[in-house]
Amino acid sequence: MLGFQSGCRDRVRGRELPVRLDPLARGKLLLHTNASPFLKDGRFSMPHHLAVREHFLAALLESPEDAILSVSLDGAIDTWSQGAERIYGYTAQEITGQPVSRLVPLHEWPGLNSIFSEAAGSTGSGCSEATERLHKDGSRICLRVKRVFIRDEQGNVTGFLEGARVLHSCTDPLGETPLRLIIQQMPGLYWTTDQDLRITSHWGKDLASAKILPDALVGRGVAEFLACIDRDTTPLVEHYEALRGFPSQFEYRWRNRVLDIRLEPLCTPSGAISGCLGSAMDITDRKKNEEQAHFQARHDALTGLANYRAFMDRLEEEVRRAERSHRTFTVLLLDLDGLKRINDLHGHLAGNRALQRLAAVMNEHCRSTDLAVRYGGDEFALVMIDSDKGMAEQVAYRIENGLQSDQGKPPVSVSIGFAIYPEDGRTAAELIEAADRQLYQYKRTEHRRTAPPRHKPSTPKEPLFETKERTPPAAP
Repeated sequence: MLGFQSGCRDRVRGRELPVRLDPLARGKLLLHTNASPFLKDGRFSMPHHLAVREHFLAALLESPEDAILSVSLDGAIDTWSQGAERIYGYTAQEITGQPVSRLVPLHEWPGLNSIFSEAAGSTGSGCSEATERLHKDGSRICLRVKRVFIRDEQGNVTGFLEGARVLHSCTDPLGETPLRLIIQQMPGLYWTTDQDLRITSHWGKDLASAKILPDALVGRGVAEFLACIDRDTTPLVEHYEALRGFPSQFEYRWRNRVLDIRLEPLCTPSGAISGCLGSAMDITDRKKNEEQAHFQARHDALTGLANYRAFMDRLEEEVRRAERSHRTFTVLLLDLDGLKRINDLHGHLAGNRALQRLAAVMNEHCRSTDLAVRYGGDEFALVMIDSDKGMAEQVAYRIENGLQSDQGKPPVSVSIGFAIYPEDGRTAAELIEAADRQLYQYKRTEHRRTAPPRHKPSTPKEPLFETKERTPPAAP
C-alpha cells in the first residue's frame, strides 16, 4: 500500500489526491501538484503521463481486503476505497467529506488528536498499530492500521493515508481480554477525558454500584458527571490543572458518597497532554469510621459533651480570636453537687444519670456556637463566644433553675463560677483559675438553694439570645 508510484483514481470530495515517490524523499509520499485531473463518473481521470501507473493504484484501491482512505489536515475524509466500504459499511458517497472522527470511538480520540498534532508539526513519518474503529451500525471493529503522512513537494504534510485490515482475533486482538476483565473489576471508578473535558472512556467495579451503564458517560462532560458547573471550584479546577500537567488528589462529595479522587495528565506516546486520567475510590465508610474515632477522641462517652482535650483546644483558639477581634467571651465552670453522696446512697448508675441530666440541661440552655464540656468526674465547663457578664449570668441562672425543675430522682444541684475575657484573664490558664476561684467561693455559701439565685439579672421581657437544643448521643 505504501509504495504508491503515481496518482490515484478514486472517489474523492471534488479534487485529486495525486501522489508520487520522489527519489530524494527517501520513501515519503509526496503530493504531486502539477497534475491536472478531472472527476468523471465519481472517479479521477489522470493525465496521459500518469496513466501507466494508474491501473496499479486503481487495482489496489478496489481491493476488498484493505480499507484504504486518505484524510486531510482538517480531519475530512478525501479518499474511500471499496475495501473501506466493505469493512466500515459506508459507501463513498455517504462518508466522503465527513470527519474521520465518525469512524473512531471516543476513547481513541486522544490518539487521533496526537496524529493531527504530529502532522501539524511535520514530525514523524507514519506508524502501524492495532486499534478499534466504528462500523456504520455502531459496532466496533478491531483493525491493524498502517498510516503514512502525505507531503507536498516542499515536504509539508497535507494529510495522511491509512490502510486497515480486519484482525481475525477481533475479540482479543492484543491478548487484552484478561486485561479488560481485570480493569472492569478493579475497585473504584476510572475515566479519561479529552482536552475539552469530555469523557472518552470509563471503567471500574463501582460503575454498577453507582448505577452507571457501560459507555453511559462517554461523550458527556466531567462537569455533568460530577455535578459541578463552576470551573473555579473542585473538582473542575483540578481537571484543568491536570491539563496543564499538574496531578492532584482530593476528597469530593458525590451522590451522598465521599470519593477520594486522583487526577493525572493523560499523555500521548510522544508526551503531549491529550486529556485527563481520573480515578475515584469510595471512602464513605472509611470517613464515617474516621469521624466516629475523631468524635470519640474528643468527646465524653457518657454525656456526649466535649472532653478536656477539646475544651483546652477551643479555649486557646478563642483567646487568640478575641485578641485579634478585641471581643469578649466567657468561661463557665460547673460542679455537680454531691455526686459522691448520690453514688453511695443510690448507686453509680444513678450517679451516671445525674451527670447526663446536667449535660442535657447545659445543651438545652447554650447556643449551638458555644462549647459544652465534661472535663472530668463531676466537673463541667461552658465556653461562650461573643458573650459578656450579663449573658454568662443569664445562662448560669437558667442551668440552675433547669436542674431545680427537673423531675429526675434524686434531685441534683450545681455550683457555677465564671470568668470574662479580658477582665479576669488574658490566657486560658488565667481564665480557668479565675472561674475556679469564683466557683469554690460560691460552694462555701450557706443555704444557697433557698436564697434568690445569685446569677439572676434584672428580668428582661425577651431572652438575651436564642437557644438551640442539642441532644447528646446515647451512652455506650
